[in-house]
Amino acid sequence: ITVSEDGNLRIINVTKSDAGSYTCIATNHFGTASSTGNLVVKDPTRVMVPPSSMDVTVGESIVLPCQVTHDHSLDIVFTWSFNGHLIDFDRDGDHFERVGGQDSAGDLMIRNIQLKHAGKYVCMVQTSVDRLSAAADLIVRGPPGPPEAVTIDEITDTTAQLSWRPGPDNHSPITMYVIQARTPFSVGWQAVNTVPELIDGKTFTATVVGLNPWVEYEFRTVAANVIGIGEPSRPSEKRRTEEALPEVTPANVSGGGGSKSELVITWETVPEELQNGRGFGYVVAFRPYGKMIWMLTVLASADASRYVFRNESVRPFSPFEVKVGVFNNKGEGPFSPTTVVYSAEEEPTKPPASIFARSLSATDIEVFWASPLEKNRGRIQGYEVKYWRHEDKEENARKIRTVGNQTSTKITNLKGSALYHLAVKAYNSAGTGPSSATVNVTTRKPPPSQPPGNIIWNSSDSKIILNWDQVKALDNESEVKGYKVLYRWNRQSSTSVIETNKTSVELSLPFDEDYIIEIKPFSDGGDGSSSEQIRIPKISNAYARGSGASTSNACTLSAISTIMISLTARSSL
Repeated sequence: ITVSEDGNLRIINVTKSDAGSYTCIATNHFGTASSTGNLVVKDPTRVMVPPSSMDVTVGESIVLPCQVTHDHSLDIVFTWSFNGHLIDFDRDGDHFERVGGQDSAGDLMIRNIQLKHAGKYVCMVQTSVDRLSAAADLIVRGPPGPPEAVTIDEITDTTAQLSWRPGPDNHSPITMYVIQARTPFSVGWQAVNTVPELIDGKTFTATVVGLNPWVEYEFRTVAANVIGIGEPSRPSEKRRTEEALPEVTPANVSGGGGSKSELVITWETVPEELQNGRGFGYVVAFRPYGKMIWMLTVLASADASRYVFRNESVRPFSPFEVKVGVFNNKGEGPFSPTTVVYSAEEEPTKPPASIFARSLSATDIEVFWASPLEKNRGRIQGYEVKYWRHEDKEENARKIRTVGNQTSTKITNLKGSALYHLAVKAYNSAGTGPSSATVNVTTRKPPPSQPPGNIIWNSSDSKIILNWDQVKALDNESEVKGYKVLYRWNRQSSTSVIETNKTSVELSLPFDEDYIIEIKPFSDGGDGSSSEQIRIPKISNAYARGSGASTSNACTLSAISTIMISLTARSSL
């Protein structure tokens, strides 16, 4: 303890025993003055568990401890800095969080660590009487950074020599490199074959093989280590491979059809990336089947996909052997495999015979015919049926076609009580032949438009009895021949049907299900209008059976009411 010349009291290495009341007394010849103050001695703050330097992998989560002892009569404040900047826990809450749960712990949790989180972390502790800090270094290991300066050193028609510089290994040695390529024709970046096939982490040059000639390429390199695959490098410059002879032949060489005395040959064009050079075109070769000499035609267009040979000597539907080759400025490539293509057909020369039509309902008719009686010069691929109403013009007729040897068809969606005219022609790829004689048929009257009304149902034991009013057809409608009762379980989609020529029906049904029912008349013109759906709810056994006697229930439905019923199917659609 010392007193300075100006009267200050200096205490070095303060201890608890130094606490107390201190009075300073000053005296001169005029008198004496004094001042008293109290010295309070607090326990020092000490870091008991400091953060420790760590080595982690990208994606991990860690806690850096910072635990202290301090005088509990003092407030304590913890702050953290990262590479010299205070951490803002509100802004950076996705990765940083203060944890600990007590005033003597200020631990830092770092979630989902990324490469950018590597660096120096400092825990700073402060009270009103002292402050101290503790630091730790965090090393983050991750996939390698992108390689640099990818260069195309040499390029040929199918190869490219590449070199590059390694990027940062992010504290984990690079184990391999992968080369990717992109062209105007590729979908994004694609891995390519190289020599060496596997490029280790100490190799910075490789030869890409298997490239297509005369295609513009750019390349990039991706590094990998034991942790994962890194980001790709920036793309190299774009370079075009050299030209070469074409190697890919057209696909799907075929043909046929066309007009009289024509041989039509078609194929799929070779994609631009497989043409191998400028001046690409096709050589079409063909000859009559069994002949020795090929006829050749050169098409100097990369977009050509069809050739038509016209000559009066070409007989209808005669076979030709056909192949298509390729060429470019470097020379000729291979031909496609030989295939057989038939020349144009001659349309059928004879009409179908024995045309007959009958009405099935108000909307449907059926047409029958026989193959031509005399031999056709053109083969028959099917038949075309033309039909039109008497009130309409023939040139506005509708047409439907059959395929193969089918000699009948059904025509639907017609108008009721209408006169229709029909004619049939044979057809093939060359066109249609002469028309048959026209036949006439009248569709039947439309079905009754009035639905069954006044529907009444009664239940007794396990039976449902339905009654309804008779439907009377109008003068322009087909007579009612009977009724269809359609029913199903409420939980099922399939419908069952029974027919009756009466205006009542009895159904044996259990009462433990809900059922839906509809009733509609039918006639020669088809099915008439249906009643609204009737729903009959399930009935408990006690209610259905009563107390020893049958219980009867009646319900009359108005035109707008809806009831559903439970039924057991006797017959199904």
